[in-house]
Amino acid sequence: MNSTGVGGDVFFVLVGAILVFAMHGGFAFLEVGTVRHKNQVNALVKILVDFALSTVTYFFVGYAFAYGTTFLVDAATLSGGGGGFELQGLTLVKFFFLTTFAAAIPAIISGGIAERMKFWPQCVATVALVGIVYPLYEGIVWNGNFGFQAWLEATFGAQFHDFAGSVVVHGVGGWIALGAVLLLGARMGRYDSKGRPIGIPPSSLPWLAMGSWMLCVGWFGFNVMTAGSLDAASGLVAINSLMAMVGGILAALVVGKNDPGFVHNGALAGLVAVCAGSDIMHPIGSLIVGAGAGAIFVIGFEMCQNKLKVDDVLGVWPLHGICGAWGGIAAGIFGLESLGGLGGVSLMSQIIGTVVGATYALAAGFVVYGILKSTMGLRLSQEDEHLGADLAIHKISANPEHDLGR
Repeated sequence: MNSTGVGGDVFFVLVGAILVFAMHGGFAFLEVGTVRHKNQVNALVKILVDFALSTVTYFFVGYAFAYGTTFLVDAATLSGGGGGFELQGLTLVKFFFLTTFAAAIPAIISGGIAERMKFWPQCVATVALVGIVYPLYEGIVWNGNFGFQAWLEATFGAQFHDFAGSVVVHGVGGWIALGAVLLLGARMGRYDSKGRPIGIPPSSLPWLAMGSWMLCVGWFGFNVMTAGSLDAASGLVAINSLMAMVGGILAALVVGKNDPGFVHNGALAGLVAVCAGSDIMHPIGSLIVGAGAGAIFVIGFEMCQNKLKVDDVLGVWPLHGICGAWGGIAAGIFGLESLGGLGGVSLMSQIIGTVVGATYALAAGFVVYGILKSTMGLRLSQEDEHLGADLAIHKISANPEHDLGR
């Protein structure tokens, strides 16, 4: 490849990395708008610190664990002087891009454990999840580690297809979060003495909406730039992402009975679900997949909160866990040529890959957070939870001047 082609690919992947990095602001403001005012600063700090910890951990441990590449070589080699590194630092921007994916795991979990989780145990969890737990499954699916993909292809005719991470990223994050939330327990005052839910309204719908918008915009980098090069970029991925997003919005609007929180999360549900098959499905199939995800999220959120009594604050298990699983399986349905897709997928491989990913992530969530619960403790004291994580942990509120009465 000539230098112009390499430079174009470097820029292409870099723009994708920047777009997905911006999505972490979306995670932050989605949480800021959903939690109570006394926990807004904590939401912002968690997402930023988790990203920093994820980057360092993924650089030294996680990326090597998934792809067998270490960055502990000289800068000339890193820039493309040999040792398996692509020219002009293309490998480095691919690392940046994949780092933003890895950092999405703790960002997803953050919304489920909000308002009552200690700060430092979550930092330790981030290191464990991004250093070992996530890269293990990432490497199995996206790098062919341990022969799992080869076995699926030999047995069912196709590998597990997860183009942009419905299961690898979102499903894993959502199912880990379920384990964490179950171990953590519900917030004080969320349910009465008879187990009946007590509503805790969002602190700011505009902030929530802005978080959703930021995530939606960045998602086109998340999906389209997964191609990794200009030559491999596909407009089909872009239009499928768009159609799934609007399908999720409209379904959540109807099933959620005009609730603005459901509408804005419905867009994200559709985008979560389309990641896996965005490169192979027909746009109409993507619209159906997105609409299904929007309905799944609303029903799943209400079931989770009201029936199962699981206090998942932002609904990250139904949004990322269940909708991610739906997306992984849906790629094996709507990716088929008989339904207008490009083919090359096996429904059985999609089911197995999805179930393995969800089961592994749920078990990992219980293990990581279970160890932390028994050693460091997970939960704020009742006094600190009542005070709010902002003052209890960070010693400052979202509006400190207002608190001083000035």
